[in-house]
Amino acid sequence: MKQEATDGRSLPGNPSVKTTSRWSVSLVWIVPIVAVLVGISLVVHDRMQAGPVITINFKTGEGLTANKTEVKYRNVVIGHVSEVELSDDQKSVNATVKLEKQAESFTREDSVFWVVRPRIGAGGVSGIDTLLSGDFIGADIGKADKRTKTFIGKETPPPITYGEPGKRFMLHTQDLGSLDIGSPVYYRKIPVGQVVAYNLAPDGKSVDIEVFIQAPNDAFVTENTRFWNVSGIDVSAGANGFSVKTESLSAMLVGGIAFRAPAFSPGDKVAAEDKGFDLFDDEVTALAPPSGKPQFLVLRFDDPMRGLKVDAPVEFLGVEIGKVVSVNLDYDEKRQRFPVNVGIVIYPQRLGQAHQKMLEVLKHDPNDEEGGARIIGTFIEHGLRAQARSGNLLTGQLYIALDFFPKADKVAFDATERPLRIPTVPGSLEQLQERLQAMVDKFNKMPLDRISNNLDSSLMELNKSLVQFNGKTLPGVNTTLQDMRTTLQSTNSTLAEDSPQRERLRDTIEELTRTSRSLRELTNYLGRHPESLLRGRPKSALPPSLQPSSSD
Repeated sequence: MKQEATDGRSLPGNPSVKTTSRWSVSLVWIVPIVAVLVGISLVVHDRMQAGPVITINFKTGEGLTANKTEVKYRNVVIGHVSEVELSDDQKSVNATVKLEKQAESFTREDSVFWVVRPRIGAGGVSGIDTLLSGDFIGADIGKADKRTKTFIGKETPPPITYGEPGKRFMLHTQDLGSLDIGSPVYYRKIPVGQVVAYNLAPDGKSVDIEVFIQAPNDAFVTENTRFWNVSGIDVSAGANGFSVKTESLSAMLVGGIAFRAPAFSPGDKVAAEDKGFDLFDDEVTALAPPSGKPQFLVLRFDDPMRGLKVDAPVEFLGVEIGKVVSVNLDYDEKRQRFPVNVGIVIYPQRLGQAHQKMLEVLKHDPNDEEGGARIIGTFIEHGLRAQARSGNLLTGQLYIALDFFPKADKVAFDATERPLRIPTVPGSLEQLQERLQAMVDKFNKMPLDRISNNLDSSLMELNKSLVQFNGKTLPGVNTTLQDMRTTLQSTNSTLAEDSPQRERLRDTIEELTRTSRSLRELTNYLGRHPESLLRGRPKSALPPSLQPSSSD
């Protein structure tokens, strides 16, 4: 054995053995370790490359399948549906969508999502490719700065997507008619936009329609532009016959809107986006001068108003300034009658130059209702009345005429009543009936029986006189004349042909002949018209021999 020195040092010739602790890894563990490291790196990479997860709420889960349904933008996949489940209230469906990393901008608050499936609408047929590939979720990126992870999915695709340039405008109308989302908008019969939305006005009395006009055609929408409905077919009849107008076959089937500014629009400017316009029923109404502020009036008629319908025209001195908006039957307790209350709306600005002169002369502000009521009261004092007149004798349709009747009875006018009440006069047809009735009453009051009896007596006396004249007087006159003619002829034969007496005698005979002819004609006329002895013989009925000369 090895010896050690007393000082602790090792003695030569006796080697010492040293032991060290070392950590050693077996090659068996290298592969699992590398696999773990790779897995961790993949997880970290996947976490770093994963996009946001959002939830989209739809009414139904039709066309949605977990781990299959894709989310596309411009036909490029930007995510997929990972889970589909009912909402907490079980009234809708929540689709969990995992977006790609580069699609993080689709979490903007105003981004839009919808299910793309085959559809047939006013804008045409869409989603045909999904018949083979299956439904998918369409997406359109928003512009808001705020982000969110919960969205409400659209049931129908938005008509305008992918930030298409153009402008939106709001149209106001009484009802939607045959218009729908996707209905085309035309400019000079060229489609330049479409209807993108519609909803009831806050007061529920009209409809607001949002239209989108594509660039650069949106520059044709100016501040003085007029919009009108071109749905269906416009058939009109005039002096030149019938005319049929339609914007296009598409407008005839699914409706449409057209717009244009009047030909004379000095100083017109391009309209700003979201500007509001009125939607008119037809082109003629749209391009007519602006109607201005409406004025509602009430009329009360005691006569039946059969033939008066809503939308019947209201005219002032022959100029159409409004229309009828209501016809209601009322009950008068005092008189136990049923009058008719007629509501009308008029547009004073349609009077044109006359309206402008009234504003200048009377110094009236159109927005001053009390001032306008006083002006109407002044017109009523000068005889302004409303009258129902016949517009078509064949159909019996009536219209309301505002006219001045200076001889009309004075009436009390309340300028504080709203709406204002305009006094009325009986209609033209009723006045005609009253006049005819008055004539019939006068005719019935005539003593026709007494007049007839007297006339019969007079005719009998006349007949007796004529019989006596024809039987006794006339034969004697004829015999005398014949004798005179024979005597004159004998005298004429005794006179020399060249003597003056012969000439005078010839003239006398001719005069007697004319007299005899006249008596004969008079007798014949009295035989045919004995009543002429009472009424006299008209000048035109005298025989030529008795006609007065022009010199008379």
